Amino acid sequence: MRRLLPLLPLLAVAATPSPAPKRIVSLHLCADQYLLALADRSQVAGLTRYARDPAMSPQAAQARSWPVTGTSAEEVLALDPDLAIVSPGRTFLNRPRAVLELADTHDYPGIVAQTRLVARAIGHPERGEALIRRMNAALARVPRDAGRQRVAAEYQRRGFLTGTGTLIDDLMRRVGLVNLAARLGRSPLAQVPIEAIVAARPDFLLVEEGDTAVVDQGTAMRAHPALAHIPRLVLPRASTTCGGPAYVLAAASLARQLRQNRALTPP
Repeated sequence: MRRLLPLLPLLAVAATPSPAPKRIVSLHLCADQYLLALADRSQVAGLTRYARDPAMSPQAAQARSWPVTGTSAEEVLALDPDLAIVSPGRTFLNRPRAVLELADTHDYPGIVAQTRLVARAIGHPERGEALIRRMNAALARVPRDAGRQRVAAEYQRRGFLTGTGTLIDDLMRRVGLVNLAARLGRSPLAQVPIEAIVAARPDFLLVEEGDTAVVDQGTAMRAHPALAHIPRLVLPRASTTCGGPAYVLAAASLARQLRQNRALTPP
């Protein structure tokens, strides 16, 4: 993606007290989550179209009453935003008055930092702190699969294994699971043959909700008979599409499934 050149420096947007923006546009799926949780409805001129998609957004029902926009520079600039929240690399021929870049987050501390960043940028730092307190309290209630050392693998299409330094890895560790990729010494995303997965004997395979159908050769690998006996843990896709407040929902879901599957593996 091309590099964004903000009209105002990013650090100034994030750290310097200023009037709350009145026309915010999101071009970032994670920013949708933050705005729906932290902004006044009247502040938001447009969320991404994905905000209303229940497969992509955990707040799709709430977003139905909020405005959405396309991604072209013409569509965005027609809304006359005084703050655009974008992924790193997004560029405009004509720039909004201020731009906030949100990089991908790969762990809960990163989500906390982004919550504060967005809350300050939109003029509601106190709401950011309140959201962090709620997330911390919810995560404190999520039980860990302590002492079991059960191993899980997110085995994706075409045999890619999700490794360490990822949001999925952080979620695994949060609930007490061991990531198979860490045991195998794999990079954040590496192709691993089925034979290696079978030989490693993971206790669980992680799959995304609605992502179990075989539609091509890439997905057929996960339906191989050699893997059929391994129990599945289902991750809510909308809660793991990106780092954000929905991380808490994903952690609670994983922990709940682990409690239900305690009898499947020896202590």
